[in-house]
Amino acid sequence: TQVLEESGGGSVQAGGSLRLSCRVSGLAINAEYCVAWFRQAPGKERESVAGFYTGSDKIYSHDSVKGRFTVSQGSAKNIIYLEMTNLKPEDSAMYYCAAHAQYRDLYCLLKARTGDFLSWGQGTNVTVAS
Repeated sequence: TQVLEESGGGSVQAGGSLRLSCRVSGLAINAEYCVAWFRQAPGKERESVAGFYTGSDKIYSHDSVKGRFTVSQGSAKNIIYLEMTNLKPEDSAMYYCAAHAQYRDLYCLLKARTGDFLSWGQGTNVTVAS
């Protein structure tokens, strides 16, 4: 079972940028894994943001963030980033990362849409002021 910890949230003005980090522990050394970001605003359902399998170059991004958000793996393979630019007030939410060691390739991208993960972080809050 993986343990995840998000960081990097905060308050910014519309048009600003933030970089969220997700530290994933409980993986085998040099293991590839599936990781995804989700968000949930108060009173709204959780929605997918982006995700990928670290052993592939294919990435899933929700239409609402395409061209603005970029998900990537750090030089430390257990760190995942969500680079957010041109932030909008509607991006305000609690952001969560999730991971699964057995999801692969396109199956991982499917799960990045549905949110079917066992391991989740506690979340980091993002507030975008207009």
